[in-house]
Amino acid sequence: MKLRDSINSTHNQTIMRFIVPILTALALVTPAFAGDFPKGSPKFEKSYRSAISDAKKTGKPVVLVFSASWCPPCQTMKKEVYPSAAVKEYHDKFVWAYLDVDDNDNEKASKEFGVSGIPHIQFLDASGKSVDKQVGSSSPEAFAGKLAAVLKKADTSAPAAK
Repeated sequence: MKLRDSINSTHNQTIMRFIVPILTALALVTPAFAGDFPKGSPKFEKSYRSAISDAKKTGKPVVLVFSASWCPPCQTMKKEVYPSAAVKEYHDKFVWAYLDVDDNDNEKASKEFGVSGIPHIQFLDASGKSVDKQVGSSSPEAFAGKLAAVLKKADTSAPAAK
C-alpha cells in the first residue's frame, strides 16, 4: 500500500505541476466575461428582445454586437472601439446590445442574422428591420463612420412618426 500511495502522490504532484501553470496562464490570457465593459463604453443590453423593446420605445436604431470572450478581434472592438472618443458621440443615438454567441439564449438571433463570423455587428432601425451589418473589426474612426451612415439609413427606413 505504501508504494501505491507513493506512486499516486508522485503522479498527482506531476499532474499539478503541469495543470496549475496552464490554468494560471489561461486565467491571464482569457478575456473578461462578455458583461465586463471598459469605462466609457455604451450601455449594452444583454438580450436581443430587450434591445428591440427599447428601440421601439425610444425610436432609436439598434447596434447588435455578436461576440465572444475568446475572440481577439471582438475583444479589441470591446476595449478600444466602443469606448473610444470617435464612437462616444454615438452612444446615446443607438440602443446597444452585446450578444455572446456562446450563450444559448442568443442562438435564435444569431441564426436570424446569419452570424457565421465574429465580431458580427448588425444594425437595425427602431422597428427592428435590418439596415446594415459589419463583419470583422475596424478602427474607432471607421466604426464611427459606419454608425453615421447607419443613422442616415435607419432614418430613411423607419416609418415616419405621427
